[in-house]
Amino acid sequence: MLVVEDEHLYAQAVARGLRRNGVDCDVASTGAEALARTGVSTYRAVLLDHKLPDEDGLELIPLLLGRQPELTVVVMTAYETIGNAIHAIRLGAEDYLVKETSVAPIVDKILEIRRRVELRAAWAKNGESKAALLLGESQAIRRVTEQLHKVARAPDTTVLLTGETGVGKEVAARQLHALSAQTEAARPFVTVDCVALPGTLVESMLFGHVKGAFTGADRTKEGAFRDAGDGTLFLDEIGDMELPLQGKLLRVLESRTYQRVGASEDLPFRARTIAATNRDLEAISSRDEFRFDLFQRLSVFPIHIPPLRERGEDVLLLAEHFVGTFTRRMGAKPEPFCPEVRERLLGYDYPGNIRELKNIIERAVVLSESGRIEASHLPERLHRTTGGAAVGTSRSGIPIDFIPGVDTLATVEMKMIRHALERADGSKTEAARLLGISRYQLLRRLEKHGMRGDDT
Repeated sequence: MLVVEDEHLYAQAVARGLRRNGVDCDVASTGAEALARTGVSTYRAVLLDHKLPDEDGLELIPLLLGRQPELTVVVMTAYETIGNAIHAIRLGAEDYLVKETSVAPIVDKILEIRRRVELRAAWAKNGESKAALLLGESQAIRRVTEQLHKVARAPDTTVLLTGETGVGKEVAARQLHALSAQTEAARPFVTVDCVALPGTLVESMLFGHVKGAFTGADRTKEGAFRDAGDGTLFLDEIGDMELPLQGKLLRVLESRTYQRVGASEDLPFRARTIAATNRDLEAISSRDEFRFDLFQRLSVFPIHIPPLRERGEDVLLLAEHFVGTFTRRMGAKPEPFCPEVRERLLGYDYPGNIRELKNIIERAVVLSESGRIEASHLPERLHRTTGGAAVGTSRSGIPIDFIPGVDTLATVEMKMIRHALERADGSKTEAARLLGISRYQLLRRLEKHGMRGDDT
């Protein structure tokens, strides 16, 4: 990154903060110096002060982008004005930041912008649309993307992705593949589904085999270990791999070599290994259903992908993305959700997670034959969940001990929530079930009333 700022101490403080977070920085104090540096060095980003001694920083934006079209420009100013921010973005800036006395918030914002830009590049490089898993603003998904970003810098580290069916474990694996420093666009991403085939076939898929190794092996075949090369080997549903094959996989991961079935020659294994499972490997290894030593080897860097019910604030963002995807395929124009549709979408717990939401939206778009989705286009199960007892009724058996003329509706609602939490021993998921609302709706109400809204 090139930091263009005429206040020398401030510029050096920002550069130091960025360097501590792994960003190489140069510093320039004038517009002329910035242009000179971009003429001889290639940068991924420029942090550009709005007011420079010799130039208006905004006027530099098209000049910098003309030299390096892939450059990310972030404008920084001491005085925030909406007009200047809009003008900067129209000229090609990625974002517009206001200087603060402490440089730490500025550094954090720059790192967040970098993460956003790199993920966007990863999506494009990987041939993906905005991947459902990484599309979101919830704290839960931010933690996942931060972990992916960190482990991407360690290309030899084995990663274990855990989570329920449909949360997007393969999407996360592909994003990590695209973000990894070792991974170029041409390097392969190879998937082996460990549950789809018998162990003998999975072994052949992984190791490959030589001609005559077994009945039907009429020619030599390379396996996934070879096909993955310097890229990524993704082992999906690793928890269902047969025990004998688990031992062979462990030896490969430890020695970084393998032998094709029927051969004795050791071949190198260089790819990063990412495994995924919807099972609790530690629990099943205690029952001898999975090798504990393999579990330890796979879980060097475990990442848990949260279910969609724990990412309620991301539901509409994801739904809007899917609407845009499917309406474009039909040649229609997406329209905003009406209040009733928003309520139905937010009031459902999505046991099938993102995959289920995607299917719901695709069906709704087909039924609508346009970009406008009505409540009637949504499956019956979404109508049942949001049509349940509202807070303040006794359908769930929760007592309503309100005092007419004294208690407000808000007071009654808080009493109902407290009763439910007491009956559920503090579990917000169970309390939401007792109240007849979704967990996300409960968390929204807790936040509204200033009650503790986090969950375990």
